[in-house]
Amino acid sequence: MGVAVEEILKLPVLEQAKVQTKLFERQVEWISVIETPVENFVRNNEFVLSTGVGCANDVLALEEYVEDVIRSEASVLAFATGRHIYKIPDRIVQVAEENNLVVMEIPWEIRFGDILQEVLRLISEEKRQEQQRTEEIRQELINCVLNGKGLQEITAIIYNNTGIPAAISDHNKQIRANQHFNRYLIDVLNGNDSTEEATLLETDLDSDHPLCHFIETYGIGDERCYQLTILSNYKKQGYLLFQPGQEGELTWVNLHIIEHALTACALYFVKENAIEMTEIRLKDNFLLELAKRDMDMDRTLLSKAQLLGYDLEKPYICLVGHIRFVQPEDNLPSSTTHSVASSSMNSRNYYIQKEVTHAGDALNRRTMTTFDEGEVIVYLESDRPDYEETANQFLDLIERRLHELLKGITISWGISCHKGGYKVFHKSYEEAGTALKIGQQHEEGERTFFSDTRMNRLLMALSHEEEIGVIVRDTLEKLIEYDQKRQTELIHTFMVYNKYNSNVSQAARALNLHRQSLLHRLRNIEHLTGLSLLDADDLFLLELSVRLWLLKKVEK
Repeated sequence: MGVAVEEILKLPVLEQAKVQTKLFERQVEWISVIETPVENFVRNNEFVLSTGVGCANDVLALEEYVEDVIRSEASVLAFATGRHIYKIPDRIVQVAEENNLVVMEIPWEIRFGDILQEVLRLISEEKRQEQQRTEEIRQELINCVLNGKGLQEITAIIYNNTGIPAAISDHNKQIRANQHFNRYLIDVLNGNDSTEEATLLETDLDSDHPLCHFIETYGIGDERCYQLTILSNYKKQGYLLFQPGQEGELTWVNLHIIEHALTACALYFVKENAIEMTEIRLKDNFLLELAKRDMDMDRTLLSKAQLLGYDLEKPYICLVGHIRFVQPEDNLPSSTTHSVASSSMNSRNYYIQKEVTHAGDALNRRTMTTFDEGEVIVYLESDRPDYEETANQFLDLIERRLHELLKGITISWGISCHKGGYKVFHKSYEEAGTALKIGQQHEEGERTFFSDTRMNRLLMALSHEEEIGVIVRDTLEKLIEYDQKRQTELIHTFMVYNKYNSNVSQAARALNLHRQSLLHRLRNIEHLTGLSLLDADDLFLLELSVRLWLLKKVEK
């Protein structure tokens, strides 16, 4: 952005100047004195002063000189008349008008130095005003964010000060603000319209502004639009889209405004992320305290929950899940699938949280979720007494989508809906945790309901008796040592054998063993324990001892 020719002509030093062409709407960004040859000494939008020396009485030489000035895209050519040139020929005026070059005559007695001084002062004043204006806009944009306003206000400031339509999207390309930007172009850019395709073009903006190096240019049919990536701490936060009506609208001043808007957008997203993270931490701490402490459900606690968006007046199922990775990264089938093992815990938790919310919405039930040391704790609104069916529907929805998004993740679940139903968050968490521990004896990925664990809980109570602990140790000590030293699975073999009611053929198939190999293992078990697998009392003692030992392992 420079000074309009009309403004320069109002300077007292140019009162006697005579414009020989039409007064075209041109801007002047610099002024210089140039004689022939011009070569590359004149730049775009320059005010050129000349005496015409070397062109006196040679119209062709003068015309060639003027054409060189035109090719340099200067705005004004002023000749000092009265010494070398007395009058600008009509053919020169015609050539200048055809190329939108303002040509004027200045009396010889006016010093070029005086003209240079006044024009440069005017240009400097214009630049100072431009800098002051862009600084005011920069401050307005920053204050817009600091005062709690949003992205829509940022796009409004861009449009009001530049006249350029603008839009802002987040990193998921969801439009968060739009100020007269063509919605169809946004849909094409985001791949939401299959009738057209956006083509990334080489940016050819006629500007040396530093911001141009970061602008992406997209062609959509006959339209062009521009995109800047919003970054904060080298992390992509979103995109700033803008579409000038004409390329000339992307002046230095307008590019400065867009640059300041980009900074304001980054600040906004940082602030938004900080608020979101603070809210997440508050919710996490609240739910962990609710689960792990037996708290009085007084008015203060209920009000605090309400502020965080929770309603504790409803009955809830408690689900405690243990998260585990079971598939190595190099076995992933698709580049679109996320490797849990290589992703951060925050990223993993984000996907789990997202699917919990999605499943709750699908079942039209409230959910409350938090994470703690490899566990996910979920409270799901329930309709007792059919809580088991509700929990299974809920987990089916979560696991089906999670296994598509995160290959290699397995979650074992413990589930409880305490008999009290209402306001028993700590008790239901303890019950769900107990059910999870018991379920982990068998297989990863199991769902264990607390109501189905009566036998195991009875055994857990027995396992704490000192005398019973001695009996278990005496019964299994040699068997455990043998398994550890030789890396065998005699205890597992016994559990499978017992599961199939001492049917050797079925147990051998389940263990993928030859019948004789299984019989050999069973004889080893009898030898190491001194018990007979054909004696009902011995069989019961061995089974009870193994189950109590496994429960102890889980508790540790």
